[in-house]
Amino acid sequence: MIQVEHLSKSFQVAKRQSGFLNATKALFHRETTTLHALKDISFTINDGEMVGYIGPNGAGKSTTIKTLCGVLTPDSGRCVINGRTPWLERTAHTQEIGVVFGQRSQLWWDVPVADSFELIRDIYSVPNPQYQKNLAELTELLQLGELLKTPARTLSLGQRMRCELAASLLHDPKILFLDEPTIGLDAVSKIAVRKFIQKLNAEKKTTVILTTHDMQDIEALAQRIILIGRGEILLDGNLPSLKQHFAASKMLTVEYAGKLPTLPCGLTLKEQTNGRAVCQLNPHELSVADAVAFFSQEVTILDLAITSITAEEMVAKLYQEYQI
Repeated sequence: MIQVEHLSKSFQVAKRQSGFLNATKALFHRETTTLHALKDISFTINDGEMVGYIGPNGAGKSTTIKTLCGVLTPDSGRCVINGRTPWLERTAHTQEIGVVFGQRSQLWWDVPVADSFELIRDIYSVPNPQYQKNLAELTELLQLGELLKTPARTLSLGQRMRCELAASLLHDPKILFLDEPTIGLDAVSKIAVRKFIQKLNAEKKTTVILTTHDMQDIEALAQRIILIGRGEILLDGNLPSLKQHFAASKMLTVEYAGKLPTLPCGLTLKEQTNGRAVCQLNPHELSVADAVAFFSQEVTILDLAITSITAEEMVAKLYQEYQI
């Protein structure tokens, strides 16, 4: 279990104007400003949960993750993960967590990936039978194959991300921190990685904390989202419930034969081409069943689709609502 209580963290950031004269002045008198990265944040994540930790750039996501990993020490507050304080018991804590930072590598640049994996095995003191079992499973599920023989510097971004994910799981961590885990992956690889994470969570009850700007990752993996902005927790809620809350309307797209009739109250025409109409449906004024029945009676329906708010649209509304 992850328990965070009143966690705060700030940094001193140096600032100066551009130009040689200002650079010279800064050697003798440096101006600094205080950046409050985290402001009294609190949340609890239970064992086996998959949580989307989202927010705009500079919101405090990475600072939170680094604190939970034990890399940063907060100014104040309390954090207990599986009975340990990460920054005080870092060695024992890192044995139970896996971390993937999309922009940073844990693979050694000039050696084959397999050599990096063996070094990671030794660092975490993974028994060889367990290591071989995990390596075989990860190789198959993430389709590593020949990549294990390849130096990390020659891998594409997508190939490297798959190897990074495998490296973070060789020691069977109880908690997995994922920062942009599908960055650079093609559509097929993204789906494969998402299915792998779902399987990992279902079979081993691994707790997953996911930070990403790809809302399809959030929609596919997380049932709960925590929204952070300006260093503060702004919202903590169930993803389907939030989508329902923001889904004030649905979009109904119908392809038809015949003449489009006058629309009833609750349907607003947004787009029309030959034999195709896109309407906004207000479910408070007209039910989905009644809307479908209306078109069935008035025209010959060739195709019909009803869509609700997407995760991207919901998050955009959240950002707008909280002005972040």
